[in-house]
Amino acid sequence: MLDYSFDMVFASRRSPTIGRKGMAATSQPLAVAAGMEILGQGGNAADAAVAMAAALGVTEPTSTGIGGDCFSLFYDASGKQVTALNASGRAPLELTLDRIRQDGYADGLPMFHPYTITVPGSCAGWCDLIARHGALPIATILAPAIRLAEEGFPVAPVTAHFWKRGVERQLRHAPGGLELTIDGRAPRAGEIFRNPQLARTYKVVAEGGSAAFYQGEIAPALAAAVQGAGGLMTVEDLATHFSTWETPISADYRGFRVWECPPNGQGLAVLLALNILEGFDLSELPPLSAERLHLEIEVMRLAFADARWFIADMSTNPAPVEALLSKGYAAQRRKLIDRARATVDQQHGVPTQSSDTVYLTAVDQVGNACSLISSNYMGFGTGIVPRGWGFSLQNRGQGFSLQAGHPNVLAPGKRPYHTIIPALITHADNDDLFASFGVMGGFMQPQGHMQVAVALVDDRQDPQAALDRPRFCIPGGDAGSAVDLEEGIPADVVSSLAKMGHQVKSVGGFGRAVFGRGQVILHDREEGVLWGGSDPRADGLAMGLV
Repeated sequence: MLDYSFDMVFASRRSPTIGRKGMAATSQPLAVAAGMEILGQGGNAADAAVAMAAALGVTEPTSTGIGGDCFSLFYDASGKQVTALNASGRAPLELTLDRIRQDGYADGLPMFHPYTITVPGSCAGWCDLIARHGALPIATILAPAIRLAEEGFPVAPVTAHFWKRGVERQLRHAPGGLELTIDGRAPRAGEIFRNPQLARTYKVVAEGGSAAFYQGEIAPALAAAVQGAGGLMTVEDLATHFSTWETPISADYRGFRVWECPPNGQGLAVLLALNILEGFDLSELPPLSAERLHLEIEVMRLAFADARWFIADMSTNPAPVEALLSKGYAAQRRKLIDRARATVDQQHGVPTQSSDTVYLTAVDQVGNACSLISSNYMGFGTGIVPRGWGFSLQNRGQGFSLQAGHPNVLAPGKRPYHTIIPALITHADNDDLFASFGVMGGFMQPQGHMQVAVALVDDRQDPQAALDRPRFCIPGGDAGSAVDLEEGIPADVVSSLAKMGHQVKSVGGFGRAVFGRGQVILHDREEGVLWGGSDPRADGLAMGLV
C-alpha cells in the first residue's frame, strides 16, 4: 500500500476519492457523471474520456468545445504501452505571413481576430481515439452530452463567472455569439441553460462520424462564419483535416517515467524542467519554502526559454527532442541556476545533436487510462459561432510567431505552438501505471504538471492534496516574466523570493484561475486501488466505482 502524507499545512477541503473498478475526474460534475455512465455501460477509459469531453462542451463552453482542439495520451494496460494523439488543427491554406502584414498586423494579431481560427481538431480527435482504443459506438458515447444539451443543465458557479466575462469580451461582439447567451447575457449560477443547436451538432456526428463534421453540412456553415467575419478558412481546409498518432516523449524522474505528447504541444517544457530539477535534492527543502520555490521557478524559466524557441509543428520544423531531453543537456542547463538569485534573462540553449482549457482523465476496470485535454484557447476562443450549430470557434492561431525565420512562424497548413498538454506517469521499473493527470490553463500547464508531479513523486502527497497545494505561475510562459504566487504561500516566503530578485505578485479569489485547474487519478498497484483528486479552483470532482 502506498504511504500517503496528509500534511496539515496543505489540508484539503475534501478527501481524495477512492475506488477500484474505474474512475473519472474533470472540472464539471455533470461531465464526470457522463463519464461514469459510459463506464457503467461497459465503456473503457477512452469512451469515458470522449463522453466527458463532449459533455464539457455543453456545460463549460467557456473553456472548450467541438470548435477547438484536443490532445490525448492513452495507456493500454494489456501491453503497458502509451500512445499519443495530436488532434490539433492547422492554419488555413490561404493565410500567409505576407497577407497578415498587408493587412497591417505585422506586430501581432488581435486576440479574437478571425485570422486566429485554425481548423477545429476535436471532433476528428474524439472519433480517432474511439476508433483505435474505444469499445462503444460514438452514438452511445455522445448520448449523455446530447441529453444535457437538449434538456438543459444548471450552470455551475465558477463557470457562470467566466461565462459572464466571455459574453463581455467575445460573444456580445462576435458573429453568432449571442447563440451562447440568454437574451444577450450570460447564464447565472444555478440557472438552466439549453443548447439545442449543439445537440444538433452532436447528433450529426453520432450518425455520421467525423466526416459529417468536416465534409457534411456543418463544414460550409463553419467556413461561412469564418469568411463572413473576415477570415480565410474554406471547406477545403476542413475536408482535408486529419489527426496524427505520434510517438510520445518521456523522461525518467526519480524512479518514474513522465509521459507527454511531442511538439507542437508544450509537454516538452515539463520534461525539460523535471530533468533539470532531478539534479537537486528536494527532500531537504520544505515544499513551500522560498528555497524550493526559487529552484522550481528558475527551472521553469530555463524550460520556457527552450520551449518558446524549439516547439513548433514537427512536420515542418522538427525540434531536436532527443538532444533536448538528454541528461547531459539537463546538466548543462542546471549550471545556469543561481540558488541565491533570480535570473530573469535566460536564453534558449543549443543542444548537441546525437490561457482556458479543460482537462479530464478516466481509468477503467482493467487499468486502461486516458488523459485528455481540450480547449478553445481564450475562453470562448474567437466567440464566433457558426449559425445554428451551438459552438464557438477557437483562436488557437494566436500561438503562431509572426517573426520570419522562427521555427513557429505562421505558414499555410501549419500547426501552431499549442499550450494544451495531457500527461501520464508510469513506474520506470516495469511501466505499470502510476498516475493519469493534467493541469489546464495556457502557459500554466507545464508549470502545473511539474508542481503536481513533484507533489506526487517527491512529497508522496495524495492526489487531492497535490492539487490543493498553492502554486506559482510565470505568466505567458515568458522566461523573463514576473511570478504570480497563489494566496496560501506564506507572506515571509513571498518576501524572501522578492529579495532573491523575483518580481512577485500574490493572487487570490477568481484570479486564482491563472494557476490552472487539474485532475489526478493515481493507481496503487499493490492494492489495486484508484485514488482521485479534482482541483478546488474549479467546479469539478472525481468519482469512482467500487
